[in-house]
Amino acid sequence: MNSLNLNKRDVNIPNNAKKIRRMGRVPGVLYGKKINEFLFEVGELELCREIAQNGEHGIINLDINGEDYQALIKDVQRDPVTHKIIHLDLEELDHSQKIISTVPIQFEGEGYLKKKGMVLQKEKDSIKVECDANKLPKYIKININGSDNGYVYRAGDLEVASELSIIDDLNTVIASVTYERKTVSDDMELAEELNNKNK
Repeated sequence: MNSLNLNKRDVNIPNNAKKIRRMGRVPGVLYGKKINEFLFEVGELELCREIAQNGEHGIINLDINGEDYQALIKDVQRDPVTHKIIHLDLEELDHSQKIISTVPIQFEGEGYLKKKGMVLQKEKDSIKVECDANKLPKYIKININGSDNGYVYRAGDLEVASELSIIDDLNTVIASVTYERKTVSDDMELAEELNNKNK
């Protein structure tokens, strides 16, 4: 299993975070019972590889001065323009306690809706859950095949494993199905076509 190598960050250097980013590295903080608060820097490419594999709220293995740790990704801050990662917050895992994390929702069957001229209005793309660290899923699927106009999906409709508890309100709307709205330009084209036919 790959481990992300974290190096201690020197906070006494002025504008240290900017210098780190220019070198292709990402500043961050790891906090927890054993580690307390550890300010680190990590290679951007290695970090992106781990996030692609485990998701933005997944669990990653760490190597700090030859010692192994596991941590939950709590927050990934990105540059609003370039979308590059500019800061990372990690929480050291305590395997004796349950964790609370955010898991992406994966909607399956949007192709079916498009064929029927309908769209899925997504209100939420993730859900908050509580579970043991080794039971955290990469995503939670919901099948929307067979939906019809007016269908509303709530957090309580998500089928999750018995070892998972949804923390969010089960009545929270996560998506709804509506007919595809035509844009103003579509309406104008239709009006023009009708006009030409009537000439």
